[in-house]
Amino acid sequence: MRIKGFFYILVFLLLALGSVLLFLSSQLNTIFFYIGEGLILFILIYLTFFYRKIVKPLNTIGSGMELLREQDFSSRLSPVGQYEADRVVNIFNRMMEQLKNERLRLREQNNFLDLLIKASPMGVIITSLDEDLSELNPMALKMLGVRLEDVQGKKMKEIDSPLAVELANLPKGEKVTVRLNDSNIYRCTHSSFIDRGFQHPFYLVETLTDEVMKAEKKAYEKVIRMIAHEVNNTTAGITSTLDTVEQALSCEEGMEDICDVMRVCTDRCFSMSRFITRFADVVKIPEPTLSSVNLNDLVFTCKRFMEGMCNDRRITLRMEIDESLKDVMLDAALFEQVLVNIIKNAAESIEADGEIIVRTLAPATVEVIDNGQGISKETEAKLFSPFFSTKPNGQGIGLIFIREVLMRHGCTFSLRTYADGLTRFRITFP
Repeated sequence: MRIKGFFYILVFLLLALGSVLLFLSSQLNTIFFYIGEGLILFILIYLTFFYRKIVKPLNTIGSGMELLREQDFSSRLSPVGQYEADRVVNIFNRMMEQLKNERLRLREQNNFLDLLIKASPMGVIITSLDEDLSELNPMALKMLGVRLEDVQGKKMKEIDSPLAVELANLPKGEKVTVRLNDSNIYRCTHSSFIDRGFQHPFYLVETLTDEVMKAEKKAYEKVIRMIAHEVNNTTAGITSTLDTVEQALSCEEGMEDICDVMRVCTDRCFSMSRFITRFADVVKIPEPTLSSVNLNDLVFTCKRFMEGMCNDRRITLRMEIDESLKDVMLDAALFEQVLVNIIKNAAESIEADGEIIVRTLAPATVEVIDNGQGISKETEAKLFSPFFSTKPNGQGIGLIFIREVLMRHGCTFSLRTYADGLTRFRITFP
């Protein structure tokens, strides 16, 4: 029972006792009757004073507890005119002010943190206690290549993305650097934070692509220039000497075989020079001159150019065109060379008796699909590394050329063998 209930019981008992005394005094003498009435009046005055000094302050404090329970930190209690109770009221009001300021500060911090996470250049992925994806910032969605409504509530291993596969296999507390089949490089961290006493797992994904590629490019440009300089200078001297010796020996009898050897050596030197020049050309790719180009027309031109090679290998080369595709800003000459390289790689992967499909998709996507040998998971991560090649006599510069051109166009791209056995090189324009 509340204290107000006890107070009403006390009022009832005192009034009943006063009534009995008043009745008894009226039977004895008039003076006692007046004394009894005065006693009842005193009891009423005292009960009123008691209510104002004790019961009402307690009710006020009780109302404050209700405000605290409802988390209404903006309301305040009014002083009740009783010293002890007013001290409690003042302490309560100061506490409410502090709670209000603290909640406001937390809201501001949370709002700032939300804005910071959304604007962060790092991918942030927060999961529930059951490891379901609950929150992803825009950069994480871009890195995974998915939409929030498609992945929210799913587990990481259920997401169809090469980066998601790497994250799903990352143990908690570990940090790894991964290189994907789209030439992107990420530093991935799997950690957790405490919220309401529970550990919530989260992933941080930092892109290292630009930094690593700049370092790679700077390194291989220096190596190529140095090698090209030394080789060209050496071959130039050797070919000049060989020509001089050949001319001198050609006048002598019985020197035909030696002259033939000299010519073979000279041709070999020229081949070596051309070989190293191809590497040097990789670091001399011009900046693209953009113009409005119809992708369907460009794809058709490349198809006609590569049909002869495909026919020789008994490979069917066909197109699947999206007529709604709009014009794209690109350098036609550079992008034609990219498509030719991709189709050539697909044909070499098939070797003979296969099919290549060149497909365009709105708004601005090109896919080259082949049913060749496919690409293993181990090979995927190395595809766009400098000088890496899966061909026995490959130099590893074709995909580097493709990567450089596509990145200068701002394209996103991936090269991957899917579960259906088909290998797709997908290029998407910005």
